[in-house]
Amino acid sequence: MSAKREDDLPDPSALSALPIFPLPNCVLLPGGLLPLHVFEPRYRELTRDCLADSKVMAIARLVPGHETNYFGRPPIYPYAGLGRIICSDELSDGRYHILLRGVGRVRVESELDAAHSYRRVRATLLEDRRTERPQIARERYLQLVSLCDRLASVLDEGGDQLRELVRSQPCEASCADVLTAALVTDPDDRQTLLESLDPADRLERAIAHVGRLLCELAPCSGQPN
Repeated sequence: MSAKREDDLPDPSALSALPIFPLPNCVLLPGGLLPLHVFEPRYRELTRDCLADSKVMAIARLVPGHETNYFGRPPIYPYAGLGRIICSDELSDGRYHILLRGVGRVRVESELDAAHSYRRVRATLLEDRRTERPQIARERYLQLVSLCDRLASVLDEGGDQLRELVRSQPCEASCADVLTAALVTDPDDRQTLLESLDPADRLERAIAHVGRLLCELAPCSGQPN
């Protein structure tokens, strides 16, 4: 299972009325960082309430076609990224700059009646399933580390940080999460990673992505061994 710091996990009661920040094509993965400029009045209220309480909210991706009902309650994907505010700055006009760190995955069970200008849901915190392929997961992790070393060697900058990133994680699942949070940009790919609860699957997706990057930067050198 993904290792989490205890102080990252919200009180279970927070999930019974979890604020959500719906955004188009935005997926917050565990271990990822998301800077937000908060300017809409409803999300200023959300941010203010979060800072005064648990500092956690869910980033929920809006389903395509939301534009016609953006200011209402357009549909969201049922799996969302749980984020904790780790840095905030309130501007003189009431806007905020905040930085979220992804701390988990949640499934939205139901949406609550409107009691605020922003939306709240009842959610369940999702834990990784125990993989049925533990040996494969370990092999994929070592393969991923090797590929990242090769990728780091062809980067113009950031290579040392990449090597440190993949080696500093407490377990294989966290390595896949942090790496894909940093490198994968396609919203559909990120949504798939968010919904995947098998660490071996996420490691394989991370390997495929790093391999593609390596082939783009150094053709013919990115094929996994």
